[in-house]
Amino acid sequence: MPRSWPRPEIARDLPYLTADNSRPTSKETKTYNCIAWAAGENYRNWWPDPLGVGYWPLGVPRELSIGAFVQAYETKGFRLCIGGTLEVGIEKVAIYGKRTIDGTIPTHAALQLPSGNWTSKLGRFEDIEHADIDAVNGPCYGSVVYYMSRSR
Repeated sequence: MPRSWPRPEIARDLPYLTADNSRPTSKETKTYNCIAWAAGENYRNWWPDPLGVGYWPLGVPRELSIGAFVQAYETKGFRLCIGGTLEVGIEKVAIYGKRTIDGTIPTHAALQLPSGNWTSKLGRFEDIEHADIDAVNGPCYGSVVYYMSRSR
């Protein structure tokens, strides 16, 4: 029997994600994470852990900061931009964060598809396509903090 979408453990953390605004596009995997997926990689995890367990671009500080995530995507040719509106010939990344008493902690990234929809890797779960950038807002990822773009 097919599993209902979104499954309860995803719906709990991403309350705006529904069967009407999203669909799974891959099987579950731990091979890569959302940060790598948005950078165009599906063979390793990107994370700035200080022990160097995950991949992190050379020369980018291994710190959990929005600035470090912006720098990481800059190594792939992305630059800060205003908004996630679809632009012909432009590929966009959205960096999500949760606001804390100490500032904003980066949590997630999504990549805009040529259709204008977005694709996200949900932790150890599936990749998904979602029609609305805010569909993955919520207690797990927070909300979009920055958009970045590059030529397709």
